[in-house]
Amino acid sequence: MTQAESVWRDRPVSLAVAGDARARYRRILRFAAWNLAVTWWYELFLPRIGLAGIAERTRARRMKRFAQRFRVLALDLGGLMIKVGQFLSSRLDVLPPELTAELEGLQDEVPPVPFPAIRALAEAELGAPLRMVFASVMEAPVAAASLGQAHRAQLLPDDASETGLQDVVLKVQRPGIGAIVDVDLAALRKVGRWLSHVRLVSDRVDMPALVEEFALTSLEEIDYLHEAANAERFASDFAGDERVAVPRVVWERSTRRVLTLEDVTAIKITDTKALLAAGIDPALVAPVFASVMFDQLFTNGFFHADPHPGNIFVTPVADPSPDVPWKLTFIDFGMMGEVGPGTRSGLRKLLIAAASRDGKGLVAAISEVGVLVPNADTAELERAMTHLFARFGGMGFAELRDVDPREFRDFAVEFSDVVRSLPFQLPENFLLIIRAMSLTSGVCSSLDERFNLWDSIEPYAAQLLREERGNLVQDLAREVFDVAGAALRLPKRLDGLVTRIEDGSLSVANPRLERQLARLDRTVRRLMAVLLFGILLIAGATVRSADPVFGNVLMIASVVPLLLALFSSRRHS
Repeated sequence: MTQAESVWRDRPVSLAVAGDARARYRRILRFAAWNLAVTWWYELFLPRIGLAGIAERTRARRMKRFAQRFRVLALDLGGLMIKVGQFLSSRLDVLPPELTAELEGLQDEVPPVPFPAIRALAEAELGAPLRMVFASVMEAPVAAASLGQAHRAQLLPDDASETGLQDVVLKVQRPGIGAIVDVDLAALRKVGRWLSHVRLVSDRVDMPALVEEFALTSLEEIDYLHEAANAERFASDFAGDERVAVPRVVWERSTRRVLTLEDVTAIKITDTKALLAAGIDPALVAPVFASVMFDQLFTNGFFHADPHPGNIFVTPVADPSPDVPWKLTFIDFGMMGEVGPGTRSGLRKLLIAAASRDGKGLVAAISEVGVLVPNADTAELERAMTHLFARFGGMGFAELRDVDPREFRDFAVEFSDVVRSLPFQLPENFLLIIRAMSLTSGVCSSLDERFNLWDSIEPYAAQLLREERGNLVQDLAREVFDVAGAALRLPKRLDGLVTRIEDGSLSVANPRLERQLARLDRTVRRLMAVLLFGILLIAGATVRSADPVFGNVLMIASVVPLLLALFSSRRHS
């Protein structure tokens, strides 16, 4: 048992609380186990025995049923389950509407904690009754989130004079959220270990490491002093940028579990009716939001990793200049990410390659940032990306939805080997990057269904390319040193090659051919096992009416080849 799994068991709480924690832990695992089993059956097993049509026909209904059940689970349990639901509901660009529509309410409809419990925690943290710390505090929450909730308040006259603020938001953690996060992380670690035994997953991502990254982020998110420091750093990155606003922190009224911020409540970014009523075109908000997120990821290296619609306001400017009639106001800086210089350089190259429709350059860039498995054969992937750019590059989300599905199927058939066994892996530090970009694309497409991400990428990539060219001298110098080093190593490598040829140890392999032969062999074995299973099962059912004992024996015996087929699939999945 890991330390995190035993934290809630070792915590000095009452037996009732400990029982609730165990029940929560088991409920999450039961939900995960059942849905993983259903997914495996429909999406992996049935297609392998030629029944892919059943999976396709039932997919929409299964997605909606899963979303409904998860929504009930998340609203009932709260905690990190809400975070998972928020991520799924934001993927308007790639996930089916049956799923996103059902989970959309998780952004705003988290049940609030009764105010007496919030008051007790806030007073314990601040060391005084709220009436002595604030001029007023509204009991009805302005927002209820998965880890805490916010109430409007007003500072006392002396504090207002000192800070220059009167209206503030008092953000208070949900009571007992620390223990809840412990339980949720323990359950997620268990699910991560389950997935690490599935080769299809483990070849592409280190699930335990990914869960640890999520754990670190979650623990930082329930430290409000850490969030306050993040807010000030984010504000510093965008100081002087007329597109962005950030609430100021009232440090004197903030602790690890209580945070007091400037009240910056405005129009929710996806509230298109309110935007239009304020004279703001939602279609103009989308590219600005995308550009601001690009700046965070590719220039600053410090980015908001939870930019869901509830965390971004569009704030009309009182005396707007013709160029900037409104601002994007970010809140909730508990979940932030950092991109190191090396990864940021690779991401910049990736963006430039995507904007220029350079398939080979794109593969080289994703290899540099660690998204490709080491020593991956990229020739076919490069050809596939070039072909993909030639046909679909530059299309927006709405345009892609209008494309004949047969065109996507034709592409999948042409590059079936690449599609089935893409040499991708998920680097450990990419969880927050993917989350930020997926939320960004979801928000943009909801602001404008005709939004074309390429229109935002191309001018931004052109700017990055100009900056990259500004470092041409350094790049050329590095290239000269690389070539010189290769030249110095060449004689030794040639001598080793000649030696291997002379002693007959040189071998030439065709990895793709070997993979295809191995896959064919496994497929034949599975088909034979499944065929034998079907023969025994049908025979048993046929003779069972005349000879129940023998019929039952045949039907039971049919399980053996079925298990062999499943075991073979599992070993190579």
